[in-house]
Amino acid sequence: MKTYKIAAIPADGIGPEVIAAGLQALEALERRDGSFTLEVEHFDWGSDYYKKHGAMMPEDGTAQLKPFDAIFFGAVGAPDVPDHITLWGLRLPICQGFDQYANVRPTRILPGITSPLAGVGPGDLDWVIVRENSEGEYAGHGGRAHRGFPEEVGTEVAIFTRVGVTRIMRYAFKLAQARPRKLLTVVTKSNAQRHGMVMWDEIAAEVAQEFPDVTWDKMLVDAMTVRMTLKPKSLDTIVATNLHADILSDLAGALAGSLGVAPTANIDPERRFPSMFEPIHGSAFDITGKGIANPVATFWTASQMLEHLGEPKAAARLMAAVEKVAEDGIMTPDIGGTATTQEVTDAVCDAIRASNI
Repeated sequence: MKTYKIAAIPADGIGPEVIAAGLQALEALERRDGSFTLEVEHFDWGSDYYKKHGAMMPEDGTAQLKPFDAIFFGAVGAPDVPDHITLWGLRLPICQGFDQYANVRPTRILPGITSPLAGVGPGDLDWVIVRENSEGEYAGHGGRAHRGFPEEVGTEVAIFTRVGVTRIMRYAFKLAQARPRKLLTVVTKSNAQRHGMVMWDEIAAEVAQEFPDVTWDKMLVDAMTVRMTLKPKSLDTIVATNLHADILSDLAGALAGSLGVAPTANIDPERRFPSMFEPIHGSAFDITGKGIANPVATFWTASQMLEHLGEPKAAARLMAAVEKVAEDGIMTPDIGGTATTQEVTDAVCDAIRASNI
């Protein structure tokens, strides 16, 4: 029997609620499958930890995480702690420290969930957005000068390297190649950003030659928002920069019905370090403690984690259970239901136990 070591970091807001739900579903899968076990260790890092210790995690935080097979992450952010502190203090040091350069965000309309797009239902929108996760606009380079004076300057330097762009492009082409439609859309802004984005276009064309069976096209990011809303069926696999894909994936989640159903995987494709799996929705302090946080994104994220760990059967069983529960109308208020977080979780666990997959 295989044993996987999982580091759980519930962190802030609804993070603890949805991570608890995800772990219940994983435990049901573990018992139902019988071929693997999960050793879960919890870490209390986050905004509360910051208020006590002046840091979001210990100085040796990444060293503590390195022996694990995967990281199950809740959400980061608090109303009384600046966002740049929470993000750069916890999530980004893990992503960058472990070179999790491929951020993978699948999007599709689940059964029973209504998209805000007219005439679009399950099967009409089925995308995977690949976000470059290590450089670009979030590289952390830049600075402030002449603070408080009229001539104050703030610079944010977007960094694109041939190595970084090539590896994410190759990852995206391989992913598109493995999907039925073998279709990839490369998103840039090369009309206005004439250096880094033009390099993206050039490297995309170079890498495309390695994948003659993949059909690809490119879009400017502003035009891409129009295509996503008006022609969703024309898209399949999408690759974009750190900033552009961050924005587009939130739009994708909304078009699928709710950010509460949107998952994320931060992958180190070379498997030198643990990869990190997190729902996309954020800490959502407005509903924290109300028991109505949508756990579906966390279940989907857990399915991505199982897939990465080499347990595709369990991953498929979990998603089948989620889709059955959604189709049965057992949903939280954000997607038109009346169920609580625990009621959805119990229904998913019951579906896992009853599954014949």
